[in-house]
Amino acid sequence: MLHSPRLPQLLTCALFGLFACGAQAGTPAPAPASLLPLLVTINERLSIADLVALTKWDSGKPIQDTARESQVIDNARKMAVSRKLDPDEVAELTAAQIEANKLVQYGLLAQWRAADKAPDTPRPDLVNQIRPRLDELQNRLLQQYADFAPYRNDPNCPDWLGTERASLIKDQLHGQALIRATGELCVVAQ
Repeated sequence: MLHSPRLPQLLTCALFGLFACGAQAGTPAPAPASLLPLLVTINERLSIADLVALTKWDSGKPIQDTARESQVIDNARKMAVSRKLDPDEVAELTAAQIEANKLVQYGLLAQWRAADKAPDTPRPDLVNQIRPRLDELQNRLLQQYADFAPYRNDPNCPDWLGTERASLIKDQLHGQALIRATGELCVVAQ
């Protein structure tokens, strides 16, 4: 084995390089600016589930509304085409929003049944006030989804999503619903 006076220096440089690379690899890239607005809109849509639940409580109508859900998903598919998005991906995203919304409704109705009363708060009209608001949010959500879509395959996406989503969770029920609503935002191979 040859001994060079520079060997310790070369080894030190090599080790320093390894540590520097390791430090860089451990620091994920910051979340894209398009993620938080998308999550805020999804969360806003979920908060409307509380109002929908109140209307279902008052009317006694079931939470499941297959005809309305199909209509919303069909409209989302049409909007996807006009925005040059994949209609199947947008249908999945929209279905996830609907399922998350129903999760909140079922949870709240169960709580209110257990207490034998719902909150004494004003009830907006489902057809004339709530649904137009949901349609408006759907339009904004699809634009924000289009802005975020290029980042869905980034290996950091699940970390970004987990961090940003955690800042929006207000209670366990809405937190579970937010997780459901955002479950397919990242498409990273495991």
